Amino acid sequence: MAEETKRPLVDPWTIILQPYLTEKSIGKIETENKLVFIVNRKSTKKNIKWAVQKALDVKVEKIQTTIDQKGRKKAWIKLAKGFSASDIATRFGML
Repeated sequence: MAEETKRPLVDPWTIILQPYLTEKSIGKIETENKLVFIVNRKSTKKNIKWAVQKALDVKVEKIQTTIDQKGRKKAWIKLAKGFSASDIATRFGML
């Protein structure tokens, strides 16, 4: 019974859909230690923080979200000190 309660109810990759790569978002990786992802439109900042921390094994400092004209929800994720957005972007082939 204790094993079942430790399993996550949701896969983090159902919240994080894909990286968002534009010239601006790549600049944010390098200058502000931020990653940008397209996320599930129904997810909250708390859900997004959990998913990013679980999937990427990092600590999140701050999350900003916006819905663009195409109806996609973008999450701008600032990583805590000691974690490098460049390293994560390189690991996932974003840079």
